[in-house]
Amino acid sequence: MKRYEAPAGWTVQAYKFALDPADEQSLRRHAGAARFAFNHMLGRLSAVKAQRLAEASYGVAEADLTPWQGWSLPDLRRTWNHVKPWVAPWWQECSKEAFNTGLDALARALANWAASRSGKRKGRKMGWPRFKGKAAARSVRFTTGAIRVDADRRHVVLPRLGRIRTHESTRKLARRVEAGTAKILSATVTETAGRWFCSFQVAVKRTIERPAHAPRLGRVIGVDAGIKHLAVLSTGEMVDNPAPFKAALKRFGKAQRRASRRIGPYDPATHRKRTPSNRWKRAQTQAARLHATVAAVRADAWHQLTTRLAQQYDTIAVEDLHVAGLKRNHRLARALSDAAPATLRRQLQYKTGWYGSVLHVADRWYPSSKSCSQCQTVKPKLSLSERTFHCDACGLSLDRDVNAARNLAALVRHVDLELPGDVKTGRGACVRPVSPAPAGRAAGVEASRPLAANAVRQRAAADHELSNA
Repeated sequence: MKRYEAPAGWTVQAYKFALDPADEQSLRRHAGAARFAFNHMLGRLSAVKAQRLAEASYGVAEADLTPWQGWSLPDLRRTWNHVKPWVAPWWQECSKEAFNTGLDALARALANWAASRSGKRKGRKMGWPRFKGKAAARSVRFTTGAIRVDADRRHVVLPRLGRIRTHESTRKLARRVEAGTAKILSATVTETAGRWFCSFQVAVKRTIERPAHAPRLGRVIGVDAGIKHLAVLSTGEMVDNPAPFKAALKRFGKAQRRASRRIGPYDPATHRKRTPSNRWKRAQTQAARLHATVAAVRADAWHQLTTRLAQQYDTIAVEDLHVAGLKRNHRLARALSDAAPATLRRQLQYKTGWYGSVLHVADRWYPSSKSCSQCQTVKPKLSLSERTFHCDACGLSLDRDVNAARNLAALVRHVDLELPGDVKTGRGACVRPVSPAPAGRAAGVEASRPLAANAVRQRAAADHELSNA
């Protein structure tokens, strides 16, 4: 399907509210309908795939093989509408959007599989989609029909589900809708750790400006994401890492040991499936709630930091971290996952567009930690255990993270950054201009050019400006 493009001056964002449904069975029925449609159509496609492989093994020509079942969303819808009276005689009990949710997920999975096989999709090779079990995440998306927040700001209205009470007030979204500065595009209902949430995809008319309550603290700020500290700023500020997973590690162990003593869905002695006990289900729910709490604490820490940076500074410089590669070090993998350093760049990409600031992404191979922020001398080696940077040329002794953040800040002081919300990548002063990001996507097209010959001289001048600021 064609992606929605917000008009000029508008952006697409989400408003998520916790629900207090009186009838959870209706929500589960719609989520189950999405899973049923996904599994049924995947079964049909898997049968066609197996038949084609069998025919090819018999020497049947390519042109004579069983034709593929179309797997685009319109083709899947057409086939589903034809067979649903026989395979799902209860289909009228659910909204059509429930079945469309499963078909859309299948169409995306098959498109990704085909793109991965042809080399059009980067990353690891994707396998053939797998069937969804009853323990899979429950989710259903509504794109048409009555989708709104109620006037009392304590209920949401969804097709076939009616009015559902929310656990929190919806006034933030209701005020924008009433003022005509927001338009609800879709709503997605999901279950997380036993709780239901409704996320509205909304086109919002935003004024690109800094809020009145946010003071302007500086023009340029360098941010170095880490593990011990969530982030270190070029001003010397070190933002503490809450490390929520590490803090809850003992509780996780206790919850998992409790669950292992219950009767689960699989018997390791006989290697057979069995009906899980109610106590095993409760133990799994408790462990899932711990995971949800950890994720919420981590997200809250990052949101507070990135919002403050985007509001109070004009230009923010960060690193292009290869987090997947860093996690291959098994001694750091858990701590890296707990800190989630890639969240810094992801959130700043759209928040800088909201508040009129600019995000600069340094080249992945820029030696921000090995370079001296005072004389720009680059160390040939710097082990991870050296937490203090010592420069042999000028004698500077500084925390390595603060030194890296200062290098990031000095890197962009001589770069012309004038596009609010734009993301620019480069090693030195020679940064190819990029077009501003379209509405709904804060990140522009990233590009970089080789390091200029006079980059050292320019960085020295930028550092002198930083020291005099």
